[in-house]
Amino acid sequence: MNLKSWINAASLPPDIAMTEVCPRDGFQNISTWIPTEIKTQSIDLLIDAGLKRLEITSFVNPKAIPQMADAGQVVAHVLQRNTRENLGLDIVALVPNLRGAQDAWHAGVRHISYVISASEQHNQANIKRTHADSLAELSAIITARPDMHVTLSMATVFGCPFAGAVSVDAVLRLLSEAVSRGIKDVTLCDTIGVASPVQTGELLSRVRNIHPLLDIGLHLHDTHGMALANTLVALTHGIRRLETAAGGLGGCPFAPGAAGNCATEDTVNMLWRMGVQTGIDQEKLLHAVAFIRQHLQTGITSHLSQARCYREFNFQTGNLCDE
Repeated sequence: MNLKSWINAASLPPDIAMTEVCPRDGFQNISTWIPTEIKTQSIDLLIDAGLKRLEITSFVNPKAIPQMADAGQVVAHVLQRNTRENLGLDIVALVPNLRGAQDAWHAGVRHISYVISASEQHNQANIKRTHADSLAELSAIITARPDMHVTLSMATVFGCPFAGAVSVDAVLRLLSEAVSRGIKDVTLCDTIGVASPVQTGELLSRVRNIHPLLDIGLHLHDTHGMALANTLVALTHGIRRLETAAGGLGGCPFAPGAAGNCATEDTVNMLWRMGVQTGIDQEKLLHAVAFIRQHLQTGITSHLSQARCYREFNFQTGNLCDE
């Protein structure tokens, strides 16, 4: 079977739900303070491009992640716009603990991403907890805030910067513990960007077999240049939710050597070329990326933002033919 036949047989979805994480994952590692108004303008431009779910900040100790010290102000701005324009946004904030969840709630956030690393060594480095402690904290959040939507963000599901490869069995054990505590959706994160397409397919197949009703998303970093290939494999395994970052920015402060996220603009372009809809305007998205590049003076790693887009031609699936 050739590649085209394999992809067609895999029944690509008609559309994909995109979550934009640049305002949180992309900005958190930048050492120079980003003014709050630049953060909110960046978010506004991403919203203008059609993004409906955005992870806009994290409620963490500002001593650990100083860039997120203005979380409340950022949330207030986005909530006000969402209400004023009736945009129907899904506004997400990352939290590491119950205090962060409570702070997010009081700021007006109703959807949080709670992070646990599949690697216990990384979990200790990132949030200073054992798996048992993190699971207990997850239970405390769900008990204290039953009216809050909690997505589990499971980091280092393929590899750890300290311990190396992470087994699928280890991921499944931790995930099953979280599901038993009430988790209904999970985002599997290749935090250091080392997964291959074969590994991606194996993990997703086994997770789906054990938890067929779980809402599974994928968050990929592009350290070894395989993020888009892994995305394609994920689509053929039923993934309908992707987390990406405008400009390919991002990186965990406790993942030394890892590159940024799979770029939103590259992902949207690939999906569009294959006939998969995202609801995102690529020109407006590239405008947002250009704004971020100009005001943050940081490296933008995406392909589409640095190269000719060939908009005068139509290379979308179905418009190419054999000679």
